[in-house]
Amino acid sequence: MLPLQEREIRMSKRIACVGCGGKAAVKRPKSGDPICRPCFYQVLEDEVHETIKKHKLFKKGEKVAIGASGGKDSTVLAELLTVLNKRHDYGLDLCLLSVDEGISGYRDDSLETVKLNQQSYQIPLLVVSYEQLYGWSMDKIVATIGRKSNCTFCGVFRRQALERGANLLQCDKLVTGHNADDVAETIIMNLLRGDSARLSRCVEIETKTGQGGIPRVRPFKFTYEKEIVLYAHFKRLDYFSTECSYAPGSFRGYARTYLKELERVKPTIILDVIHSGETIAFQKNTKMPKMRQCSRCGFLSSMELCKGDGGSNGGGGRGG
Repeated sequence: MLPLQEREIRMSKRIACVGCGGKAAVKRPKSGDPICRPCFYQVLEDEVHETIKKHKLFKKGEKVAIGASGGKDSTVLAELLTVLNKRHDYGLDLCLLSVDEGISGYRDDSLETVKLNQQSYQIPLLVVSYEQLYGWSMDKIVATIGRKSNCTFCGVFRRQALERGANLLQCDKLVTGHNADDVAETIIMNLLRGDSARLSRCVEIETKTGQGGIPRVRPFKFTYEKEIVLYAHFKRLDYFSTECSYAPGSFRGYARTYLKELERVKPTIILDVIHSGETIAFQKNTKMPKMRQCSRCGFLSSMELCKGDGGSNGGGGRGG
């Protein structure tokens, strides 16, 4: 049986494009409309531009770091921001920022893809590593604590590493490739955990890591993962698609599977979940954790020591 995307592409070839009337190349996952490649490029680029405009994500003259992992999301993000920056005269000073978590056979390969992108777009690239910042790599952490809570540790380290890298680059904004699927998955995860604090924050298109922190923006908040993949495929962009070796069995994986099952029944479910997350209201007496600065490294935390500094069994390494 053919993969879903290939079946959609073959089926769409017999149908006219909803935009120009020409031969359709694909059925849009977001709307189900048949569309040709040029119209698909234009629609996706216009939608991202409208998101940027509507939410006022950038100001002219800002220096913006693109969180670049070498995966499909960050690769398409770098492509689109480069295109839109020129087309709409955003006036942004773009650069690439990558984090080397120290995962053998995974991150070292994906960083080669980032370097290819850097050469294509001719924008500066900075790579920061866990080893350099904390004295620990993810391989060392896993060897110490075993295969448990790996994504939790990595997530904390990665957020801090991106912040530190953006500071080194003296950036005004940090932009990440989190797409609509990612946001919907996070909403489901926080609902299942009963985590009111994270649920209220995870739907924001712009977040800040405390006083003096660099704002992070997500232009792909309403962009479907499948459409990002199709854009990368049609544009023949170089990206790394291997899953992290420590990801299988993560809580997010179960949320992703659940969301994909729902999407098969109702393609709009991803945006529906996001809109639901945005409109959830909490009672006034709902207790939210008070955010403070980590007493050791100064990064935002709900505890005296953030997980980067106070991780179990020494897995946190040196946060400062």
